[in-house]
Amino acid sequence: MRYASLGRIPAKRHVQFRDEQTENLLVEEVMGFEGFSGNESILYHLFSPCRVKEVGAFTPIVLEEWVPDTHVHRLTHSMAMGPSGDSVLGRRVLQYNGDVEIGICVPEREADYFYRDGEGDEVIFVHEGSGVVETIFGTLAYRQHDYIVLPRGTTYRFRFDEPQRWLTFYTPGEIETPNRYRNRYGQLLEHAPFSQRDFHPPTELVTHRDRGEHHVKLRVRGGYQDYELDYHPLDVIGWDGYVYPYTFNIHDFEPKAGRLHQPPPAHQTFQGPNFVICSFCPRMLDWDPMAVALPYHHSNVQSEEVMYYVDGDYAARKGVEIGSFTLHPSGLPHGPQPGTVEKSLGIKETSELAVMCDTFRPLKLTTLARELDDPSYAYSWYEDPVGA
Repeated sequence: MRYASLGRIPAKRHVQFRDEQTENLLVEEVMGFEGFSGNESILYHLFSPCRVKEVGAFTPIVLEEWVPDTHVHRLTHSMAMGPSGDSVLGRRVLQYNGDVEIGICVPEREADYFYRDGEGDEVIFVHEGSGVVETIFGTLAYRQHDYIVLPRGTTYRFRFDEPQRWLTFYTPGEIETPNRYRNRYGQLLEHAPFSQRDFHPPTELVTHRDRGEHHVKLRVRGGYQDYELDYHPLDVIGWDGYVYPYTFNIHDFEPKAGRLHQPPPAHQTFQGPNFVICSFCPRMLDWDPMAVALPYHHSNVQSEEVMYYVDGDYAARKGVEIGSFTLHPSGLPHGPQPGTVEKSLGIKETSELAVMCDTFRPLKLTTLARELDDPSYAYSWYEDPVGA
């Protein structure tokens, strides 16, 4: 991300800096990646971020694995999930490995506490809903079809304007724009499918000075640690740097088209350790008169493909509804279902809107994925022999 700043900061780092109202010395916090070698931001607090009134309970995060009897392509109908939980504990994981957790959240309420992920970055794709995220970096407005990227260490809470439905990603690694989109200075290149103008950091910094008890929930060491503070955690006077939350709307992704079919890397939006996130958007299709517009059959020899269907008509898949997942695991070829290629010949554009995650290590499934599984999908490429 590019350099950003909000609020009041001193002219130099690591110098005396005082609150204009009380003349008290402010507390400088350096939030950095890779020790002191990666990107960082510096925040100025009214109170020490180390200050804790009471240490609460630690609750382990338990993912119940489902080990299917068969290795097949899978379809998951997530729209069957009704509202439950809050904006943190309502996140339900469907697929996971050591690099990424992929899930759905349909919160029935806002969390009544602040949350901070202490050991991972988060991406929330807003399928439905709008609102704001109140963070230590300021207020971040979001709308339908936004990606919300929340770097680790960000204390925040959601405020909803309407009912919500999210696709969620968690990674112990770092969420970045793809390396090939950036020059050696980190600036996005001209051929990238987006520009820095499309990424939106917080726009308003509200400094909370009130005291009183405030609950913070921290994800760390495979669980949730609860704390009670005697001050409001969003007490930042100002900050600057390269680490901060931001939004990117999927409709600002500029899809690529070619004379012949463009492969999935043309749709890549983010990268993480051993996985990528891609945006499939409405676009013009191939213009060669002999072009086959639908994806060719391919074998995921070293990767697993998860596709989440957001809107529009996905021509290569029959019987897949909005809000569904398909999982095409490693070791199995997959491609358009029977009849879809012939039907697509000559089409000039597609209305599909989908989010894809390709992982380069096998995914495990949770028991929730079993509850929402459609076993008939594995047979959707089968046709009765002619004349049978």
